[in-house]
Amino acid sequence: MDTDKEEFLREFGADYGYPNGPKTIDEIRATEFKRLDGLVYLDHAGATLYSELQMEAVFKDLATSVYGNPHSQSDYSSTTCGIMKEARQQVLDYFNASPKDYKCIFTSGATAALKLVGEAFPWSHQSSFMYTMENHNSVLGIREYALGQGAAAFAIDIEETLHHVASRSTVVPVRVSQHQIQRRSEARFLEKEPTGDTYNLFAFPSECNFSGLRFNLDLVKIIKEDSERILEGSPICNGRWMVLIDAAKGCSTNPLDLSKHPADFVVVSFYKLFGYPTGLGALIARNDAAKLLKKAYFSGGTVAASIADIDFVKRREEVEELFEDGTTSFLSIASIRHGFKILNSLTISSISQHTASLTMYVRKTLLALIHDNGASVCTVYGSDSLKVSCHEWGPIVSFNLRRPDGSWFGYREVEKLASLSGIQLRTGCFCNPGACAKYLGLSHSDLLSNVEAGHVCWDDYDVVNGKPTGAVRVSFGYMSTYEDAKKFIDFVRGSFVSLPNQIGCGYHFRERSIPFPDKGFMAILVMLIPYMSHHSYSRVELILPKFLIGMKHLLGCTYNSKAFCVFWVPEGSGSRLLAGSFYLNSITIYPIKSCAGFSTESWPLSNTGIGHCLRYDREWILKSLTGEILTQKKVPEMCLIGTSIDLHQGILFVESPRCKERLQISLESESYNGSGEEICIRGQRYEGQGYNNEVNSWFSHALGQPCCLLRCSMSTSYYLNKSGSVGMCRDGQSRLNFSNEAQFLLISKESVSDLNNRISSNAKKGSSGVPVEVSPMRFRPNLVISGGEPYAEDGWRNLKIGDNYFTSLGGCNRCQMINLVNKAGQVKKSNEPLATLASYRRVKGQILFGLLLRYEIGDGVEQEPESLLQVGQKIHPNSF
Repeated sequence: MDTDKEEFLREFGADYGYPNGPKTIDEIRATEFKRLDGLVYLDHAGATLYSELQMEAVFKDLATSVYGNPHSQSDYSSTTCGIMKEARQQVLDYFNASPKDYKCIFTSGATAALKLVGEAFPWSHQSSFMYTMENHNSVLGIREYALGQGAAAFAIDIEETLHHVASRSTVVPVRVSQHQIQRRSEARFLEKEPTGDTYNLFAFPSECNFSGLRFNLDLVKIIKEDSERILEGSPICNGRWMVLIDAAKGCSTNPLDLSKHPADFVVVSFYKLFGYPTGLGALIARNDAAKLLKKAYFSGGTVAASIADIDFVKRREEVEELFEDGTTSFLSIASIRHGFKILNSLTISSISQHTASLTMYVRKTLLALIHDNGASVCTVYGSDSLKVSCHEWGPIVSFNLRRPDGSWFGYREVEKLASLSGIQLRTGCFCNPGACAKYLGLSHSDLLSNVEAGHVCWDDYDVVNGKPTGAVRVSFGYMSTYEDAKKFIDFVRGSFVSLPNQIGCGYHFRERSIPFPDKGFMAILVMLIPYMSHHSYSRVELILPKFLIGMKHLLGCTYNSKAFCVFWVPEGSGSRLLAGSFYLNSITIYPIKSCAGFSTESWPLSNTGIGHCLRYDREWILKSLTGEILTQKKVPEMCLIGTSIDLHQGILFVESPRCKERLQISLESESYNGSGEEICIRGQRYEGQGYNNEVNSWFSHALGQPCCLLRCSMSTSYYLNKSGSVGMCRDGQSRLNFSNEAQFLLISKESVSDLNNRISSNAKKGSSGVPVEVSPMRFRPNLVISGGEPYAEDGWRNLKIGDNYFTSLGGCNRCQMINLVNKAGQVKKSNEPLATLASYRRVKGQILFGLLLRYEIGDGVEQEPESLLQVGQKIHPNSF
């Protein structure tokens, strides 16, 4: 056992690992979660994992039992009804709710349960819907029902005095801070206003799914019995208050006791408890509260009698039967007993202690991380100090990471790198906009400006105007281990913590620097100019050796990673680095976006009138019948489709191992079927021309899914640009065919060779698996060059190939697509080469490799309608 684990066990050993349970945590992982070998799963707040033992019991049950429709009268249907009755009782027992007081209504999930309450609640013009800021969107959606019926709606913040475990007194005193009251037009509701009692609804989560904060359940009694005091001064405090608790997250480790905290409604999702089944939840409703719900729709199973041709229906009186529309998911309901068996065998108190120990360990360790300059690395949300009882927090740690200069690492960068390290976590706002804005300090103005900037849920806009738009979240389940937590902490340290360089006075990221030789090498100091700011030099290669410290006064500047960089090269090779010989090694054309390309010795550049491109390069795309553009990211089998073009015959040839015949498509326009449609890809619009059914059927068979082929019209595409500035793609001045960022991508053979050496070195050190040899073609380049030093292309402002001029648009941001490889007709995925590239080519959230280019017309050079690129042509960097 290593010393770190020994230290962890000294502090948390009494709570960690189920020491008094039927199995230890190591035994649980070895026998019930074998599929997690080599993986770290830390998104249990999103969905916890099912046990293999649990699923074996489910499969055995389904394989040996016959369950009929519970709305029938057969023996097998009676069996199903009996199982469902037992399942309802298990749910009530889990929350210590008496069937005399509560009913369990099965739904398709917690969201469906919340929707049911919102739809059926007796809203009136005098009603109010009050909710804490820390609520899931599925709770906020109830607001639409309230406002639609003329009720008021408002959010509240709970004072800090609430966040203590209630033990020394019967009820903890609280105060609330009320946000603005929302109300829609009132006049149209007054005429049909019902008479009688006024009912209000207050909603809060038992545990915030953003911060992990556990709310004091005394709120139930406080709101129901003392609402006038805590809402003192508010015009909205009349009528009877009912309380809804969203327990979907909190009940997995800390189920509420409804005998002590008699909420009117509680919602739960079973996959959050024990992983399976999904698509099943429950609404636990007090009997008196359920009777107030008014349901308009009726369905099979919810009526005792109805007549088809007159307005007559008699509804069932039992609460469960009244609200469970149609046939329930009875096989899923029959499966939950096997999940409860797992939880009951470990006991909830032991699960809570186990997950709390991991949570506190990670929380404390993250807060203690500092950069070499003393700056804090991590901001943990909901934890202002380490002097916090772990029992006030669920097994969640949400945070963001800062660079040494105080700027933020984007949470998407953290997520992408974690995925490469085999770590599954969650980023964003977790469908909890109120908590997100509250903990991140985002004002209404910030939120609206983020939306105007294009930010929506699940996108890559992780930092806008210098502020994070979301956070990183790790969460633990009953099967999580110390090793999971330790690997995550090591990942953060290794990828985001700046430490002093052991060699000089420069800076590097641990295990991410390039080793520098002691002798036989010379240093070349290169001043950086603004155009280089987006290259990798700002990330790793910026080192100030000791011998340069004394030269600072001669250089006329102090050390600044943006001011200069040092290249270490073999003695005598400095001239090669600064003025080496480079040649065009290969040319590759990719006619159909995301499909395989073909190499050629020479190829024409076509002048479209608004830019040059390799003729026919990425001029076609495949589109699903639902309108989705198909790429290898979602359809890896696209790399198996081969292409070639015969310019003399004017034919595009396409072949696939799934198709016997090679497809031939004429390059002339008469091959179209006459249909055209507008397509938008990454901020650019195109007019696409379609093909006949024979062509579309061929591609559908090749990919195993219905799709159609479209060709970019040469004359009608234009760049989407709301503000007049360049948008998502780099080449905003040229028509891009169907490429993403630029019309040309250049890769250096020397850079690829250096990458392969690093991959091999990592494999020998044991930090990765079997070494792989990466071909330049893995990066789907148009142009492969040879000569010079690795990564010399990073510093090129422009280049000349033959008589053709190109401007550098910067490095190409790589994604998981380069990890796909075709092996004997099978598409395989690994972590390489992206994992190794991430270790030394990371710049502000991007992993850069290769150079994006735009064609330019040289000064004094007459614009030709067509020019040619040829293998062997010499390349002249920074030539204009």
